[in-house]
Amino acid sequence: MGEIRNAVVLAAGRGTRLQPVTSDTSKCMLPLLGRPILWHILDTVHKAGITHVQIVVGYRKEKIIDYFGDGLEIGLHISYIEQKTRDGTARAIGLATMDDDFLVLNGDTLVDFEDIEKIMKSHSGDATLGVRRVEDPQQYGVVELEGDRVKSIVEKPREFISDLANAGIYAFSHEIFAAIEKTGKSERGEYEITSSIELLVKEGREVRAVELTGVWSDIGSPWNYLDSNKVLLSRANPSIKGTVEEGVVVKGALILGKGSVIRSGTYIEGPVYIGENSKIGPNTYIRSFTSIGNNSRAGNAVELKNSIIMDNTNISHLSYVGDSIIGSGCNFGAGTLVGNLRLDEKSVKMRIGDELYDTGRRKMGCVVGDDVKTGLNVMINSGRKIGSKSMIGPGVVVYRDIPKDTFVIKKQELEIKELK
Repeated sequence: MGEIRNAVVLAAGRGTRLQPVTSDTSKCMLPLLGRPILWHILDTVHKAGITHVQIVVGYRKEKIIDYFGDGLEIGLHISYIEQKTRDGTARAIGLATMDDDFLVLNGDTLVDFEDIEKIMKSHSGDATLGVRRVEDPQQYGVVELEGDRVKSIVEKPREFISDLANAGIYAFSHEIFAAIEKTGKSERGEYEITSSIELLVKEGREVRAVELTGVWSDIGSPWNYLDSNKVLLSRANPSIKGTVEEGVVVKGALILGKGSVIRSGTYIEGPVYIGENSKIGPNTYIRSFTSIGNNSRAGNAVELKNSIIMDNTNISHLSYVGDSIIGSGCNFGAGTLVGNLRLDEKSVKMRIGDELYDTGRRKMGCVVGDDVKTGLNVMINSGRKIGSKSMIGPGVVVYRDIPKDTFVIKKQELEIKELK
């Protein structure tokens, strides 16, 4: 077979588990080190030798199309396919038009180009799957092998079958389209590409697996998003294009964008990313694995730790934000404090939809949507979410999730006595 030069990238999903930061953008367009997650994925496939990409879009498709255009700026030829009904990965891939063998990736999962190359070079049959060894296989689609041939794929098995999880990276021949046409709905009510691959296996087609050993980091949840931020920052090279005043201490890698200023008295423990035209300090403490977007501010006596702060957000005075995700256009009043540790030191839980999830983290802060404002001395408990465009009045303790477009004020009684 010839070299693979085409890819399909699945980017139609909304990212409901990442609400409220996906209220107005798809999860693949969330920022990591100043660029959308999807940019990092496209850059990786370009390095692996892909030249043409079809992106399957859906939710907030215009933001993806406006940002990437025809792809020539990043060395790719990009076209777009709209998945109007989000009814599964098989249907999404089935929308593609491919004459030759092609690669498939998710638009929200970071992978190493060496692993992509490994799949492309190993591909010789009708389907080649990337698989990863995991500690909790019951959370994934598990791949059962005979040698390197795929025997079965079982979604979230109750009993141990294998510790090899389906990594969601594939190389396909044109035969996959016929299998997709015959694919029925899964138990989840979707047309899933794993069901199509199962059909190929049952038909005796050549379906192989390749074990991946590099980075594999998705952003399916807020804590996964923080993990992906950590992955990229761990690999980032120091780069200072802005201004660092005298009296600033920098330990570890710092990536500082053009037009940004770090004022005297600031202490930075890298790796830390600061975008363009942002103002830091004086006397700010920024701890490792913090990313700050463009046109943002972290001011006097502010401490930031292991957090993602998006564009146009101000945290100006006497505040603490740790292990958190803060959307764009936010303004935190003086004394706003984010809790990131339970008193009993058990792992923090976070509500996603109607379910309460264990984050598996001893330290996890909050998730705040776009255009949120807090007043003086607001306290936000660990694991809480504040919806976009909400306002939190002075002195409020946010001990439960706050919906979007909400104004929260504290009830109190004032007793006023005359001085004698």
